[in-house]
Amino acid sequence: MTGNVLLNGKKKRLDYGSFAYVTQEDILLGTLTVRETITYSAQLRLPSSLTRQDIDGIVEGTITEMGLQECADRLIGNWHLRGISGGEKKRLSIALEILTRPHLLFLDEPTSGLDSASAFFVIQTLRNVGRDGRTIISAIHQPSSEVFSLFDDLFLLSGGEQVYFGEAKMAAKFFAEVGFPCPSRRNPSDHFLRCINSDFDIVAEALKGSNRITELQNTLDPLAHLPTAQIKTLLVKKYRSSDYAAKARARIREISSIEGLVIEKKHSGEAKWLTQLSTLTKRSVVNMSRDLGYYWLRIAIYVALSICVGSIFFDVGTNYNSILARGACGGFISGFMTFMSIGGFPSFIEELKVFYRERRNGHYGVAVYILSNFLSSFPFLTVMSLSTAAITYYMVKFHPGISHFMYVSLDLISSIATVESCMMMIASLVPNFMMGVIIGAGYIGLLMMTAGYFRLLPDLPKIFWRYPVSYINYGAWALQGAYKNDMVGLEFDGFIPGGPKLKGDVILTSMLGIHLDHSKWWDLAAVIMILIAYRLLFFIILKFKERVSPLFRTLYTWRTLQHMKKRPSFRKTSAFPSKRHQVLHSLSSQEGLNSPIH
Repeated sequence: MTGNVLLNGKKKRLDYGSFAYVTQEDILLGTLTVRETITYSAQLRLPSSLTRQDIDGIVEGTITEMGLQECADRLIGNWHLRGISGGEKKRLSIALEILTRPHLLFLDEPTSGLDSASAFFVIQTLRNVGRDGRTIISAIHQPSSEVFSLFDDLFLLSGGEQVYFGEAKMAAKFFAEVGFPCPSRRNPSDHFLRCINSDFDIVAEALKGSNRITELQNTLDPLAHLPTAQIKTLLVKKYRSSDYAAKARARIREISSIEGLVIEKKHSGEAKWLTQLSTLTKRSVVNMSRDLGYYWLRIAIYVALSICVGSIFFDVGTNYNSILARGACGGFISGFMTFMSIGGFPSFIEELKVFYRERRNGHYGVAVYILSNFLSSFPFLTVMSLSTAAITYYMVKFHPGISHFMYVSLDLISSIATVESCMMMIASLVPNFMMGVIIGAGYIGLLMMTAGYFRLLPDLPKIFWRYPVSYINYGAWALQGAYKNDMVGLEFDGFIPGGPKLKGDVILTSMLGIHLDHSKWWDLAAVIMILIAYRLLFFIILKFKERVSPLFRTLYTWRTLQHMKKRPSFRKTSAFPSKRHQVLHSLSSQEGLNSPIH
């Protein structure tokens, strides 16, 4: 958890381009094909001086190098699209990071969740990549003997202590020299873990107590007589004074003394900013158009609800009772229709995961991502808003006139875009989509309560709810603009039949609490300003998380180390010397009721 990062014996940051990291989880856009994924990544990161043919050549070479030819034109797959296998996804994740030919490639358990054949093919591919002059460092999860034989060097750690570091093929010889030879029919990696992982003591006791195996009773096996802690201590001690450790230290000194071993620093994302913007926008449009749950399903729900609203308030008219009906219809469209934007939260989370992975490896900046996300979503928001506005406007028969229809459309587009920006901001703050949906629903519900429909704006409590909540509430401004757009210029029947007509201006001020001291276009401008503010907050949050995350990790490391020092396993003497605290046997062995199944 602590220490220095030395590159060729000198302190250096792991900058973009020279280093890459492949996470254990394959974070990919399931709506893209393998070739599209690699092509978009290449266009984002490779220098803009390269021609289209050069980039295509690099992409095809990477596909061939990682053995992805057969699935190159298949979709990766998501919740509704069948895609490629787990091994192919892992090789695709590796392919994305070797596009820029990094000098050093880190991988976190690349074989986790894969069958033996897929795991072997992934590691064999990595071995071929390593033969191209690149250094590959990988944590490995329970490798088979075939996979283990592919590694050049092995670094064994247990509890933060170095057990062995050297050639992988010499590890078995070292263990034999210490007195723990690997049995001829046992996987070397399993044997090494058995010697240094104390969890196997509990497993051995449970198996011994249930009489399921007899191998552990073999008196010739040194592992049967010594606890793992003792074996590990002996291995660590022997390694420190071994030829293997001396050889490693000599090699480190040799590398550190060589002059001129300087790795050229690359700038983050060598492609031009406009190239990155157009590539990200194009990729997002493809992703949104192919993912049914991102926009298409919501568009269908919007259309269906709009037809329902239009049929309920059909030809509402201008009689006295239609005043409240128009207000209710406008409140539903401005409030509940925009509220449904929360349905895209799972897709927001998945897209953010891809952003975090690519940002961590320096593919592009925060600003270009936020702008491309807005540009790519705008056509879908426009379709969603225009379809809703057209259906409800002409079925309900709001204030006639093309300018009034255009205002309804713009007001709805701005409101939905504001809610989407708000959801993106919340998505960047929460760890999972379920928490995001809960927080997002609560936040939007709060804005609906202070928008001026459930309680008029002048009647809201002045402290907090009226000032400042209603002023920073996009719904309040959007609803005021919608009411003005519909009622200003109209006349309604009075409460008494045959009485004087009621002007829309009077109804706005006396019944709906709307002030007419500013135009409806100012209300629309206020919604757009809140939209921009949400996007800026989204940018600030992402940048703040980048700057503050190292500080939080440092604090977490310090607290964890303080906590671990209090554990009995970190004390030099046993904290529980009595026999009462030895490893427990299975219940069946204690009661003398061994299982009849052998």
